[in-house]
Amino acid sequence: MRKLASLLIVSILGGALTLGSYKLFFEEENVSFLQEKKDATQSLIQANYDANRTYGTNVDFTAAAEKTVHAVVHVKNVAVYSGPRSWADVMRGKTESSKALRGTGSGVIITPDGYIVTNNHVIDGANELEVTLNNNKTYKAKVVGADATSDIALIKVEPEEELEYIPFGNSNNVKVGEWVLAVGNPFNLKSTVTAGIVSAKSRNLNPNATGQSFIQTDAAINPGNSGGALVNINGELVGINTAITSMTGSYVGYAFAVPSNNARKIVEDIMEYGDIQQGILGIRGSDFTRTPELSEEYGTTQGVYVSEVTSGSGAEKAGIKSKDVIRKVDNIKINKFSDLTGYINTKRPNDTVNVTILRDGTEKEIAVKLTELRVTQLPIGLEVTNATKDELKFYQTENGVKISKTLSEQYSEEEFVGSIITEINGEKIYDIRDADEAFKSLERGQGLTMTFIDKTGQKQRVIFR
Repeated sequence: MRKLASLLIVSILGGALTLGSYKLFFEEENVSFLQEKKDATQSLIQANYDANRTYGTNVDFTAAAEKTVHAVVHVKNVAVYSGPRSWADVMRGKTESSKALRGTGSGVIITPDGYIVTNNHVIDGANELEVTLNNNKTYKAKVVGADATSDIALIKVEPEEELEYIPFGNSNNVKVGEWVLAVGNPFNLKSTVTAGIVSAKSRNLNPNATGQSFIQTDAAINPGNSGGALVNINGELVGINTAITSMTGSYVGYAFAVPSNNARKIVEDIMEYGDIQQGILGIRGSDFTRTPELSEEYGTTQGVYVSEVTSGSGAEKAGIKSKDVIRKVDNIKINKFSDLTGYINTKRPNDTVNVTILRDGTEKEIAVKLTELRVTQLPIGLEVTNATKDELKFYQTENGVKISKTLSEQYSEEEFVGSIITEINGEKIYDIRDADEAFKSLERGQGLTMTFIDKTGQKQRVIFR
């Protein structure tokens, strides 16, 4: 009995010693560690927290989906054909009308009275547009305006009651790694929502194009999603889904959207002015990634190197010079040329922007008043702009307009962009108005002869029949 009591006392003392040692050596350390972790978490929250945004990985997407799914519509592009259907019909004088579906896509309702933003390629060439809401109501839509360069179009329906719509968010505030939802109608499957993150910003899909600046996402986007909404988890519109990069034609992990700030500016221009008001700095430049020798010389890989300043532009008047490096615009960091064009495309002529440049090792801020970019698209698949005095002098001609972009696969951008069109059907062309008038005056079936000076300085002539 005494042995049993002794063993019990020893066990109790052993347990007490073990518990005391744990309290002394381990528990205080763990309490201290937890406190440090708590303080660190509080510090991060104070530094990053925004009451209007949701953070974290355990994100609930249902609220954003509910806010947006009823404001994304299905758009059908219908072409109407009227005429004889066969040679026998011609002989009998018989004429029939028929409709053919050219394609389908999506659209985003942006006002309660029925304004809808979509892609230009969704509505291009349509005789009729049919819009179907998530509640299966169908409306005829009309095109208010479109911009082929940005691939943004504005259409309008006339609803009997106010429609649900998606408010514009600020795409400048979108962060890489942020959760987003793609809402649209892929493969004619109505009201589809997919989730992903922002993979990159300011993507330029065509190295020869200067105006592209897409948001890249890994949210699944497929044919039919074009013109649909890319929204943040608060249900705000941050992009218009536009393109995918794929060898199969279906989603493989890369999708692209026009930033909402760019889309909003285009829509506002169409509604207020009837066309696009494009402001420009008036510089030509390049990324340092394309010019490693300059990167080594300037000791940086980020920014836009100014290779040329356009005569008479806002940049020239403000004092920007060739060999300057643009680092920021309105405190927006400029890492590459698409960062610059993406931001400037949200501005209009006569807007003033503050440009931070690096010159001779010193940063300097310069206020630049943007000038107007005047371009026109010729029916032969070329976009032209007015040539500057310096450009005309370089090509040793007194007149002409410059080819700024090719709109057809039959032209090589490398060969044609930068060339100067001097004559159309024997008439000298001095500005883009002359070019427009030359095409308007063409009679049905009349051929066309275009004379231009290519980038090697050689005069060329092309005959269109």
